[in-house]
Amino acid sequence: MSSVVFDSVEFDEALINRYDASGPRYTSYPTAVSFTDEFTQDDYVQAAHQTNEFPIPSPLSLYFHIPFCDTICFYCACNKIATKDHTLVSGYLAHLDREMALQSALYDEDRIVEQLHWGGGTPTFLSEAEMSQLMAATRRHFALRDDDEGDYSIEIDPRSVTGATIRHLRGLGFNRFSLGVQDVEPEVQRAVNRIQPIEQTREIIQACRDVEAHSINLDLIYGLPLQTVESFDKTLDAVLDLSPDRLSVFNYAHLPTRFKPQRRINEADLPSAKQKLEIFKHTIQKLTGMGYRFIGMDHFAKPDDELVKAQEQGHLHRNFQGYTTRGNCELVGLGVSSISKVYNVYSQNEKDLPAYFAALDAGKLPIERGVKLNFDDILRREVISALICNFCLDMQRINQEFSIDFQTYFKPELERLAELEKDGLVQVDKRRIDVLPRGRLLVRNVCMVFDARLNRSESSSQRFSRVI
Repeated sequence: MSSVVFDSVEFDEALINRYDASGPRYTSYPTAVSFTDEFTQDDYVQAAHQTNEFPIPSPLSLYFHIPFCDTICFYCACNKIATKDHTLVSGYLAHLDREMALQSALYDEDRIVEQLHWGGGTPTFLSEAEMSQLMAATRRHFALRDDDEGDYSIEIDPRSVTGATIRHLRGLGFNRFSLGVQDVEPEVQRAVNRIQPIEQTREIIQACRDVEAHSINLDLIYGLPLQTVESFDKTLDAVLDLSPDRLSVFNYAHLPTRFKPQRRINEADLPSAKQKLEIFKHTIQKLTGMGYRFIGMDHFAKPDDELVKAQEQGHLHRNFQGYTTRGNCELVGLGVSSISKVYNVYSQNEKDLPAYFAALDAGKLPIERGVKLNFDDILRREVISALICNFCLDMQRINQEFSIDFQTYFKPELERLAELEKDGLVQVDKRRIDVLPRGRLLVRNVCMVFDARLNRSESSSQRFSRVI
């Protein structure tokens, strides 16, 4: 089949079908499947203390996981607690306060929080008073910025907020808002138990603009029940009319054996793999045709967005919240199931709420598992990050930073990469690796070449989503 070029992305259906295996999303390297319970609290504490000794200690990024949801969306694969009982929040906030006390004690007081993110679950499950309480506690424990130059973001369910809520959040310091939409068609919304009129979303977006938000992101999902190219085109039209700064268009992975809510989806209503590919192809064509730039994987942004500028300058990064311009931060995860990245370790909190509470009640960090990176891990993390974020890798820079000879160290990988080069996914010379327009939709495949841990983990088809 012939390929089609959309802006800087080339869509070759035959090639995509050939390479569309399962693989990591590389929000980290090593990926979470490499985390083990052999990792200890002491491993994390040692790494945190080491960052204080750097000549110029890195700023901090705080991620707070708010697990509560008022209703369950059938497609959801997040760590969440569906409940109508708002009294659960007070106990959770009290334990977050304890965790912040333990975490903040590990870092020098002048470590500025450049980035802060509330995710979920549904962070806007909290009342305005509870939001204020959490932010006040954060300011007690950490050095938050007093100006508006930080990257302070929150995930919002438009059904759970009003314009007054947005004004309150802006007053607390949030300047970036990410709204869940998924699909605007009523029959699709009913099929996934998420009824959300477009007028409601429009009202909240306007509220975000009224408070001069730095950016507004909308989340969409393709591959949901009853979706077709024609129906999703209506969603795209409605969303483009709202003109968000960024769009995340995720592929729905139907894994009902792992995620119980998905068992309530009628599998007969799901689009076929071919239909999903057509929906994604149409989405890329439509969004790039309207001026959005393809950042990578499933993210799009307007040409003047800082993500686009960072990518053009080769400074884009990626973490557990997606693409970011603040990759120089140490990431401290707070709350149940949160993941931290500090120096040469990754750690994940207890995923079960009682276990999370019990650890903190005992005066311990609620770390369940993690991994300590060796030299090879750190090297490969840098290689994979450059490829997935900036679509290029300067081998000479890697040689200088890690005191290696890239051609020798990665000889087997370069031989495997030659096969991808034959298919036009990449271009390789003695100095650079460039991911070409034909390979940008398949950048995860390019990264997998350098993933030394992939073959050691469980079957990728069981642990990872498909690359498209």
